[in-house]
Amino acid sequence: MTDNTLIFPVLTHLFTAIVSLFFWQKTVSQRIISIVGSAVAMGLSIELFVKVWTGGILTLQAAGWDAPFGISFVADVFSCSMVLLTSFSGFAVSLYSATGIARARMLYGYFPIFHFLLMGLNGAFLTGDIFNLYVWFEVIIIASFVLMTLGGRKAQIEGSVKYMAMNILASAFFLTGIGILYGITGTLNMADLSLKISALENRKLVDITAIFFVIGFGIKSAVFPLYFWLPSSYHTPPSAVAAVFGGLLTKVGIYALFRVFTLIFIPDNFLSTLLVALAIFTILTGTFGAVIKNNIRRVFSYLIVCHIGFMVGGLGMYSEIALTGALFYLFHDILVKTNSFLIAGLIRKLRGTMNMEKLGGLYAEYPLLSLLIAIVFFSLVGIPPLSGFWPKIYLFEAGFMDRHYVLIGAIIVGSFATLYVIANLWAQVFWKNPPETPGDSPLTDDFKPMTRFRKALLVAPIAFLAAITLYVGLGAENITLVVQHIAREMKDPSPYIEAVLSKNIPQ
Repeated sequence: MTDNTLIFPVLTHLFTAIVSLFFWQKTVSQRIISIVGSAVAMGLSIELFVKVWTGGILTLQAAGWDAPFGISFVADVFSCSMVLLTSFSGFAVSLYSATGIARARMLYGYFPIFHFLLMGLNGAFLTGDIFNLYVWFEVIIIASFVLMTLGGRKAQIEGSVKYMAMNILASAFFLTGIGILYGITGTLNMADLSLKISALENRKLVDITAIFFVIGFGIKSAVFPLYFWLPSSYHTPPSAVAAVFGGLLTKVGIYALFRVFTLIFIPDNFLSTLLVALAIFTILTGTFGAVIKNNIRRVFSYLIVCHIGFMVGGLGMYSEIALTGALFYLFHDILVKTNSFLIAGLIRKLRGTMNMEKLGGLYAEYPLLSLLIAIVFFSLVGIPPLSGFWPKIYLFEAGFMDRHYVLIGAIIVGSFATLYVIANLWAQVFWKNPPETPGDSPLTDDFKPMTRFRKALLVAPIAFLAAITLYVGLGAENITLVVQHIAREMKDPSPYIEAVLSKNIPQ
């Protein structure tokens, strides 16, 4: 069904970014515009999800060109769920940024670039054209690079160079894969590609082409062995920026992996074995990195790597149960990782450091805030019945059914390591007495004495995301309905193909 409103979440962030440019020197106005724009985008995303859930897949053919000749935009349950989760995270970060980002950075154009980034994310989720997906990825890379370097500190520049270099490499593999795909099929529309790739007899050529996408999306998702750029980069920008990166940027790579490897390249024995092996090594390397770190944001950065492996493993097993678990974990991870980096930023605002050895006593001073943070951390660990628990049940079930015992072992190791890391973080930061030595020397543009009102503004987005995370855990049966629906459509993409190519499929 055609519906022009599916592009509204993209246009809302574009409009918000442009309006913010007219208030370049008026940071108060920029903050209000950003929060209002994010709230409107969230409302439109909720409306879009309800439309798709109740009425079926929506499509939009750009400039009136029928698929597969024009650029298609497609809103199925998977893509509009990602848009919805992006809107939740985007609103929370926008609210946090109103107080958490220094005015000097706002004057460099923080809010316009932030909304250009959210525009790119929504565009990537809604596009039905593989080359258009590449274009949206480039929009995301440019916007994220600017956000990472905003302020120009040495650590930021160093981290951004690694980030940009690896993303350029990923884009090169992605673009090469697109070129080969177009050469062997003559189309770029993903629904059309699904039909034509399945009809090709040279499966070795198909597998070789698929490897280009595994490498390209794997780099963007921080999959082993090319994950090292993430822990080296995500601890350098302001916490609001790191929250967007940790919650959403790696997940757009995971989204692309799921979209391409369930619609175009259906995992055979070779691809399934490759993805499962990459998942195992990704979990273990992320685990070992998180265990040895003392900086809160570095710990969370390595946990991102570890938990990416859970999702890739679910895709590699490629059963409906495995996909259900991986998708559930994807939804959970977007919310909890965004919130984790916001919490890290709040701790730095309160104490002037994120070095766990120089922290302590937060529970004694802020008991209610600590309990709120505990909800997020318990969800991250997967304490039942919170959101991180349920997807592992599906992954374990799928692993035992398909006899992926090594992957099961890796998930268990990663889960216990996450428990150990978070327990250690809690003991160091919240329970132990604060050290007598002062913390790190705070930066003048990031650390200022906070009024009660400023603290409330920083806590509000954390509470907002924590409430949604609680719903995901306590209302798991509703989330399960959504992810099972998506998993069924991934195993049988014919509704997606029919919705996009309805005028060109022979009756």
